[in-house]
Amino acid sequence: MKTINAHSGTNICEIADGIWRINTPVPMPPSGFSFNQYLITGEAPMLYHMGPRKLFPWVREAVGAVLPVEKLRYLALSHFEADECGSVNEWLAVAPHAEPVCGKIAALVSVGDVADRPPRALGDGETLELGAHRLRWFDTPHLPHAWDCGLAMEETTGTLLCGDLFTQPGDKTPPLTEGDILGPSEAFRGMMDYYAHCRNQREQLERLAGTNPKTLACMLRALGRAEG
Repeated sequence: MKTINAHSGTNICEIADGIWRINTPVPMPPSGFSFNQYLITGEAPMLYHMGPRKLFPWVREAVGAVLPVEKLRYLALSHFEADECGSVNEWLAVAPHAEPVCGKIAALVSVGDVADRPPRALGDGETLELGAHRLRWFDTPHLPHAWDCGLAMEETTGTLLCGDLFTQPGDKTPPLTEGDILGPSEAFRGMMDYYAHCRNQREQLERLAGTNPKTLACMLRALGRAEG
C-alpha cells in the first residue's frame, strides 16, 4: 500500500493483476469510514466508482500515480449515488475519451441526464472488453439498495466489484484480508440498515456466488479475498 496524499490519507494498492484499489479514509464516529474506487488498467482503462465530488482532487492524484488520467476510457458506477459518481463530470472534463458506464435503468433515470456525455448502458449479463480485462455486468435491483443497482465481475482476475454489498465501517483497514467481512458488515447494517430487503435477495446472491469470485472488491472500507 502506498500513500498518495498525506493530508487526505488517500492511498493505492494493487489488489489483483492490473486492478488498483484507491482508498480515502473519512473520520466519522464511532470507528471511521472510507471510500474505495477501483482502477482497472489495460488498453481501455476503467475507473469503477468515481467518488464524491469533494474527493475528486485526491482520487485524480491517485489515478495519476498509475496512469495519465486522460487515458481513462470508462467511468463505471454500480448505482446513482454521490459516492459512486458525484464527480462524474469532473472526470469527463479531464478524460476527453471517457464515457460513463452503468446499467440500463441508471442510464435511463439519472446518468443520461446528469452526465455531460451519454452513458454506455450495459444489459444484464453483457460483457465489456477492456483489453487485458473483461467486465461482466449483473443487474441487481435493490441489492443491496437502489432500483438501478448492478454489480460487475472482472472475469480475467475473478474480482467481483461488489459495490455496497458487504459495506463495513473503519478507516484503518488493510487493502486485502482473508478474515471475516460478513460479521462486520452485518454489525454495521444493524446500526444503519441500508438494505432494500428485496424478495429475491437469496436468488441474486446465489447467482453472484456462482461466479466463484477470488476477490471481493468492496466499495467501502476493506476488500475481502474469497476462499473456496
